[in-house]
Amino acid sequence: MPNLYFCQPHAQNQGMLRAVITLADCEELVAPSSATYVGEDFPKVSEENGQKGDFAVLGFTAAEANAEWRHGYYRFEADLMELNAQLLKLTR
Repeated sequence: MPNLYFCQPHAQNQGMLRAVITLADCEELVAPSSATYVGEDFPKVSEENGQKGDFAVLGFTAAEANAEWRHGYYRFEADLMELNAQLLKLTR
């Protein structure tokens, strides 16, 4: 099951695991076309290069990879409060 991390560069965290979600829930939260593949290493969480906004990261193991999602990590811009509200709706 894919891992969803919340990243907040201004708080200098390295990414906080927020949820372990099903592939179906993952695709309900973010379309593969709106996420950027960043490779097999977790992306840097810092304010380098002027990137100060919050973002989310999806992580897929090799066993979870499929035609739409490769093994590794995907970064996508998100309002973390809104994304959290969507997660809470999924659990109901």
